[in-house]
Amino acid sequence: MYEQLKLDNQLCFRLYTAARLTMQAYWPYFEPLGITYSQYLVLLVLWEKDHQPVNDIAHRLYLETNTVTPLLQRMEKQGLLTRTRGQKDTRQRIVSLTPRGLALREQAKSIPHCLAAQMADKIENVDALAAMFRPLDALIAGLSKS
Repeated sequence: MYEQLKLDNQLCFRLYTAARLTMQAYWPYFEPLGITYSQYLVLLVLWEKDHQPVNDIAHRLYLETNTVTPLLQRMEKQGLLTRTRGQKDTRQRIVSLTPRGLALREQAKSIPHCLAAQMADKIENVDALAAMFRPLDALIAGLSKS
């Protein structure tokens, strides 16, 4: 067998599995809020800066606008945000939080702490997780250029 084709030698498998299990760990916190992991990411972007064009949100999440638009449409139907035409460019859609979407920030503020505590119970060296940010950011930056 080729060593490079063993599952244990695949970076992609580790990244995929870690991402999947992390999203799964978030689920109990999202369910009472009625949101998904993807919706949480959009909310994080809008909580940082409200009233953003769809393109800016997509760029911040490293996604294409045709991926983000259906997600935003569902969130609009849930009453979490609104999409309005841009004033300067009417082809542009500006995404803004509704009072309900803004109120979720208060409900969600403890999620990162709760998840960190949950991970601390299961992981020997939690500080090693924070040390992963820079290498992962470099990987994301490098791969997003291609």
